[in-house]
Amino acid sequence: MEHIKHLSRDKKLKKLVATYPPYELKKGKHIHLEICSSIISQQLSIRVAEVIYNRFLALFNKKNPSCADILAVPFDKLRSIGLSNSKANYVRNVCAFFIEHKVSDARLHKMEDEELIGFLTQIKGIGRWTAEMILIFTLGREDVFALDDLGIQQAMAELYNLNIDDKKQMRSGMERLSEPWKPYRTYACRYLWTWKNEQQQKKKGSGKK
Repeated sequence: MEHIKHLSRDKKLKKLVATYPPYELKKGKHIHLEICSSIISQQLSIRVAEVIYNRFLALFNKKNPSCADILAVPFDKLRSIGLSNSKANYVRNVCAFFIEHKVSDARLHKMEDEELIGFLTQIKGIGRWTAEMILIFTLGREDVFALDDLGIQQAMAELYNLNIDDKKQMRSGMERLSEPWKPYRTYACRYLWTWKNEQQQKKKGSGKK
């Protein structure tokens, strides 16, 4: 895989690439649901987010409800499954936007990265980070760098000795370090997330002793 050879030019990333199995990017369907899932999971643990999203899907008699199906659910019912006022509104905003603009999966797959980010962030409740996660995990784009992702920031601060307390300087350092990773920055992010998660698990394990 070309991204392995390319990213291995970075001494820090080379160790991660050699440690973890290669990633395969996949292109998904039902993008409106992926966005809703991303909204629902914000600021929640993986377990809690999964529980609430399953409750959300249980509101429907089908596996992949349409935007119209979701908008037909009363607001109070969305709140009853554990969604905050804002999240319930954001989910409805997404579906209303998709219907109004006749958005299809095919249309989104055809958009360039920045075009898609600009398009989706028109929706109230959708920021750049959410759009980037859709690019990475649903559209399978190879060169997305999640600059504002806390996990990426923490991983790079630790690996490359960046000052996480000086946000401006840290962001500048992240951009500089990630420049040579083009056009495979998505893979770099995946390796960084995996490494960071492993470090956290090790710390939890050592704390139990």
